[in-house]
Amino acid sequence: MVKQVTVYNQTGASAGNVAIPDVFSAPIRVDIVNSMHTALRNRLRQPYGVNDYAGHNVSAESWGTGRAVSRIPRVHGSGTSRAGQGAFGNMCRGGRMFSPTRVWRKWAGIVPANQRRYAIASAIAASAQAALVKGRGHDITNVASVPLVVVDDVQSIKKTSEAVAFLKAVNAYDDVVRVANSKRVRAGRGHTRNRRYKQKVGPLVVYKQNNGLVRAFNNIPGVETMSVDRLNLVRLAPGGHVGRFIIWTQSAVEGLSAFGSYDNKSAASAYHRRGNVYTLPRSVLFNADIDSLIQSDAIQNIIRPTRAKRTKQTGKRNNLTNYAQLQKINPRGVGTKKRAILKEYRRAAVNATGNKPAYVTEAQAKFAKRKAALKNNALLQILQAEN
Repeated sequence: MVKQVTVYNQTGASAGNVAIPDVFSAPIRVDIVNSMHTALRNRLRQPYGVNDYAGHNVSAESWGTGRAVSRIPRVHGSGTSRAGQGAFGNMCRGGRMFSPTRVWRKWAGIVPANQRRYAIASAIAASAQAALVKGRGHDITNVASVPLVVVDDVQSIKKTSEAVAFLKAVNAYDDVVRVANSKRVRAGRGHTRNRRYKQKVGPLVVYKQNNGLVRAFNNIPGVETMSVDRLNLVRLAPGGHVGRFIIWTQSAVEGLSAFGSYDNKSAASAYHRRGNVYTLPRSVLFNADIDSLIQSDAIQNIIRPTRAKRTKQTGKRNNLTNYAQLQKINPRGVGTKKRAILKEYRRAAVNATGNKPAYVTEAQAKFAKRKAALKNNALLQILQAEN
C-alpha cells in the first residue's frame, strides 16, 4: 500500500494528497551521514600555505666549526644587533617554520558516489520522522504534518513578504523565530575574521523549478533553498546531524523518484553520475524489538527445547582432599586415608585423657581433640554441655 501525505496550499488549507516515495523509508544510517558530511566539508576547505620565502629573506651563512658557536646560519654584517643572529632554522627568531604548510597538501578524501547517495537517502528518511526533527531542535509543534508538502504555486513566490506569509500560514514561521533569536557573536578570533555571528539553521525549502522562490526566501533568517535535482548532504544534515525540517513542493516530492523504489531501480538521469542506475538501500532488520521477536509464537514453536543445564568441571581437583578424585586414581586410598585420620583422632584422645581407651569412635576423637585445644574453662563447660 502506497503511503499518502496531505498537500497544503499557500493559505495552509488541504489541497489533496501525494504519494510518498520509498526513499522516505530508507534506513537511517547516522554513521554514513557523519562520514560523508565530513568528507564533503573537507572538499570545501580553502587551501593555505606559508610563503616559499618566509624565514629566508635574509643573507645568512654558517660560521662553521672552530669558533665555539653552533653551526646554524648567521646573519652577515656587523654593528647591529641583527648581525650574527641565527637565521633560517625553525628554532631561530624570524626563521622559517618546521614543515611549512603547502597548498598542494591533501585537503579532501575520496567521496564514494554510492555512499553519498546512501547518506542523502538517510537524511531524507530522517526528515520524515517528527521525533528526529524535534530532537534536532526545530520548532514544529504547530506544523500539520511531517514531511510538510506544499503545492507548486509556492515556487512562483517572488517577494519576501509573500514568503513570510506562506511560512506563517503553514505554521513553519515558529522555527524562523527560533533561528532569529539564536543569533549571537561568535566566541574567539573568528568574530574578527568575517564570521562574526552564529545562528541556528531553520527550514529547508526543496523545489523543482525556481520561478522566484530562491530570491524570495533568501533574506529570511535560517531559511535555505535547494533544488531536488541537486540535493546536498551538507544542507540536508547540517553538522552531520540528521532530522532537518524540510518543506517539499509537490513536484519535488515526485522528483525523488530518481532514487527508485524497492521494486524497481532508479532510471539513468543527469543527477546520477555517469548516468548509471541506483538501487535504494533496504533495512536488514525491519523490527528492532529483538525480545518481542524471540518471544513470539512463530519463533518459539520451531526452536528446540531448552537443554538441561550441565555443570562444566572447572579447575583441577586436589587428590589429597577430594575423596572422589582419590577414589579414581587409587581405590584403596580412601580407606587408607580414613584410617590415618581416625588414628590421629585416637592419638589426640590419649593426649587429652592420659590413658589409652579401648575403643575411640570418630566422634569421641573429635571431641577429645577439641577439648585438648581449649584453654578456657568456660568454653570447656559449654562444650561438655553440648555433648
